[in-house]
Amino acid sequence: MASTRASKRRRKNQNHEEEDQKDDTPPPPTTTDNSPHNSLEKKKKNNFPVVVFAHGAGAPSSSDWMIRWKDLLANALHAVEVVTFDYPYISGGKKGAPPKAEKLVQFHSDIVKKTVAKYPEHPLILVGKSMGSRVSCMVAGEESVGASAVVCLGYPLKGTNGALRDESLLKLAVPVMFVQGSKDGLCPLEKLEAVRKKIKCVIGLHVIDGGDHSFKIGKKHLQSEGTTQEKAEDSAVQAIARFTSRFMGGT
Repeated sequence: MASTRASKRRRKNQNHEEEDQKDDTPPPPTTTDNSPHNSLEKKKKNNFPVVVFAHGAGAPSSSDWMIRWKDLLANALHAVEVVTFDYPYISGGKKGAPPKAEKLVQFHSDIVKKTVAKYPEHPLILVGKSMGSRVSCMVAGEESVGASAVVCLGYPLKGTNGALRDESLLKLAVPVMFVQGSKDGLCPLEKLEAVRKKIKCVIGLHVIDGGDHSFKIGKKHLQSEGTTQEKAEDSAVQAIARFTSRFMGGT
C-alpha cells in the first residue's frame, strides 16, 4: 500500500512538473516581414487604382450598360473599387431632365473626395459615360482632386446646337483617354481629332469600329469583321488598362 501511494505521488509530481514546464514555455516571437519582397507586394497593391465611374444623361448607375462596364473596368484595371453613383436629378427612380453639366460638378466632386479619403494611398481614375465624362473632365480640372487620369466613354463633343463641348478638355492637365464608336453622331472623329491637336495634356484614343454612342455594333458589321460585341468591348477596356497604367506608378 505504501508503495502504491508513493507511486501515485511520483506520478502526481511528474504531472505538476509537466504543467509547470508548459506554463514556462515562452510564446513564439511576433515578427514583421520587412523583406524587399513584402514591400514590393505592398507597393503593387497600393498601385491598384480606385475608380469613380459616372453615368450618362439618360440612364442611372443601375442600368445594364453601367453594370457591365463597371465589371469590365474592375477586372481590367484591378481596381480596389469601382464607385458608381446617381446624380440627384435621376436618383431614387426619378426621371427628370439633366441640368447643365456645370451644375453637377460639385456633387460629383464630393463623391470623388469621399472616395479618395477612403483610399488615400491608391491612384484615382475618373471614368464617365457620355455626360458623365464631361463632368469627370470638369472635376479633374480641380487642383484638390489629384486624379491620375480621366477616361471618357463616348464623349459628347457635339452639342445639340452643333457647338463643340471642348472647353473643359482644353483646360485639362490630367492625361485623358477617349473611347469612341466610329459611328457616334455625338462625337465625329474628325472633329475630335481637331480638338485633340489643341489639347495640351497626354491623350489616348481607342475607336470601336462600327460602334454607336454606346458602342453598340450592328450585326452585319460584326459578321463582316468576324468579331463579337464582347470582343470589341474587351479590346477597348484592355486599351484603357494599358493607357492608365502609364500614370499610376505601376510595375
